Amino acid sequence: MANDLARWQFATTTIYHFFFVPVTIGLAFLVATLQTVWYRTGNPDHKRLTRFFGTLLLINVAIGVVTGLVQEFQFGMNWSTYSRFVGGVFGAPLAMEGILAFFLESTFLGLWLFGWDRLPKLVHLGCIWAVSLGTMLSAMFILMANSWMQHPVGYKINRQGQAVLTNMWALIVNPTFVWGYAHVLLAGLVTGCLVMLAVSAWYLRKRDHVELFHRTAKLSLIVLIPTIVIQLSVGNQLGVIEARYQPMKIAAAEAQWTNCKPCSFSAFQIGGGHNDETPTEIIPIPHLLSILATNTFNGAVTGLNQLQSEYQKYGPGNYVPDVFIQYWSIRVMAYLASAILLLALWGGWLLHRNRLRDSRLFLFLCICAVVTPFIMNTAGWLLTESGRQPWIVQGLQKTINANSPSVSVTEIWISLTVFVLSYIVLAWADLVLMLRYSRRGMEHADEEAAEPVPGAAPSLTY
Repeated sequence: MANDLARWQFATTTIYHFFFVPVTIGLAFLVATLQTVWYRTGNPDHKRLTRFFGTLLLINVAIGVVTGLVQEFQFGMNWSTYSRFVGGVFGAPLAMEGILAFFLESTFLGLWLFGWDRLPKLVHLGCIWAVSLGTMLSAMFILMANSWMQHPVGYKINRQGQAVLTNMWALIVNPTFVWGYAHVLLAGLVTGCLVMLAVSAWYLRKRDHVELFHRTAKLSLIVLIPTIVIQLSVGNQLGVIEARYQPMKIAAAEAQWTNCKPCSFSAFQIGGGHNDETPTEIIPIPHLLSILATNTFNGAVTGLNQLQSEYQKYGPGNYVPDVFIQYWSIRVMAYLASAILLLALWGGWLLHRNRLRDSRLFLFLCICAVVTPFIMNTAGWLLTESGRQPWIVQGLQKTINANSPSVSVTEIWISLTVFVLSYIVLAWADLVLMLRYSRRGMEHADEEAAEPVPGAAPSLTY
């Protein structure tokens, strides 16, 4: 019971925290791009837009940082057995994330926030690009640690039975990290683009600041179209990597109980859970699972039953993850990503025809589409983390053996309840602030831009 509650608590914190991470990665890049355009053109409209979306970025960072700190504390509090086992490996990337990435991001965000009209224009631009780099480095170190849990490399087990890092380079070139990190960065860009596009579409539908927000709608679509195309390709390659190192995860994602060659991919199915090994497949697509899992037309996929038999070498037990979560998580990601691609291509066509600002249906769908990346990101983490079960570190440590034995069920219940209630309040505050500044933020940005800086001398760099 304590182990299950500890898992629920960490899952709650992780999913909630990752609502903010991709927004930060995506918006930081887009805000930096807007400021770069302002720096090169001198057009004050781009300065206004930079301030406007920069405010949304700041709100998102302020809420997201809190949840990230809580998440790291849980390693030592709820998962002390795990922390003792992997501390010699896991601690290195986490320390680098805190010392290097978070320091870089927070320091230069402060300089950027308070440096308007104080810092030279080029230095101020460098600050926001440093923030963007910091968000990407932060994700890099966290994914490096998580990828080691998926596919442990570059380590040895010492005499105390603990994992010790022996090769840092192995962590960097770990295939699960290389493709997983690319996947997360692209997800961040997709999320940031859809947030910017939704806000821009809202203003365009209101016929308010049309010329300004037509620019940001155009920017978001220009970035979104190639990003979502590349994301689909990277996601496919990540599936091939996972099929190589975590075949149980991929077999569960198709509810494939028996060996197959070639293998079809069902668009939908009825049944297919733990007690149903013969689900009713709806629209099976021949050879598609072989392509997704092996990058070959007639590739073989090992079934869940065969893998369950092979995994008995680790000891008796059930090694099949939750098939329902795996099956639908991968489809939620794939189907929503395809829908976003179609929406982006439609937007590109409207841009080409110079009809973007007048297509009310498209603009309405853009506003609705803002929720899709958050659903996709959550489905992705459910697929990644649930598919690894019952392992907390693949092949080395089971989740059932990783929690803190000294933490009682009552203590976890209390802390879990406090976290959930706190996150509800924080989510509501974040939503209210984001909506308020999205609707009234342009006037706020205009006021800030026009506000003189006390005691500041004119800068020749402007």
